[in-house]
Amino acid sequence: MLLIAGATGNVGRELTVALQRRGARTRLLSRRVADLDDPSTLPAAFAGADKLFLLTPGIGLSQTENAVAAARAANVRHIVHLSSSNVLGDPMPAMGRWHHLREEVVRDSGIPATILRPGGFMSNALDWLPTIRDGGYVLDPIGPGRYAPIDPADIAEVAAVALTEDGHEGRQYVLTGGQAHTVAEQVRILGAAIGRDLAVRPAASLQEAVRSRFPDGAPAALADALVEGFALMRADTTGFRTGTVRRLLGREPGTFAAWCARNARRFQS
Repeated sequence: MLLIAGATGNVGRELTVALQRRGARTRLLSRRVADLDDPSTLPAAFAGADKLFLLTPGIGLSQTENAVAAARAANVRHIVHLSSSNVLGDPMPAMGRWHHLREEVVRDSGIPATILRPGGFMSNALDWLPTIRDGGYVLDPIGPGRYAPIDPADIAEVAAVALTEDGHEGRQYVLTGGQAHTVAEQVRILGAAIGRDLAVRPAASLQEAVRSRFPDGAPAALADALVEGFALMRADTTGFRTGTVRRLLGREPGTFAAWCARNARRFQS
């Protein structure tokens, strides 16, 4: 039985569908039943689980530690852990350090693991919704920078492969989309999908971009990490890409245009 932690997120929802298509028996970890912040709630949820998909939000470490401890106690045989390509930075940025520490917790558990390291998600475009609705524009913090966003459905398909097929234990997979875009190019693609002309406004500062994303304020450590991340993205005018999705799934990664077409109603409502 496969236990899915993070089943309600952009990746987790897609993973649940992908595993259902494969006929896998799953259990979805819900905070109504088991809370990764409360170790006492976890033994019953983890009982009988053979494999675990582990996604923990935020910047802390305790949820990962609690989940791994519960997995060890339940004799889970394999963990597929969602990390981030930020761990590859040299020097490693703050976002990467947080994910690296989580990876270390998983590796130190002694449970065979597969680490997934995706880059930026296509679904991050949903962060643009407030300014699109209120002003018909998107704030651009990275200018000439390019990146290759990945469809969460592709991350989920790779996770499903790792959970249901042999030979993925001990592997680290860096996942990106196949096409590198600037923010301005993504906005044009989205505008075409929703039938609306959208403006792109350069951010006056990277701090403004953070405030736009977190109008009620972000924790200082997270805000600093986002500023650092935007600066790194602005400096990459090529767009880092890998062929891992193609190799594992036997097809090209989904395009941003296809993701926008699939999610157009979310921007039109």
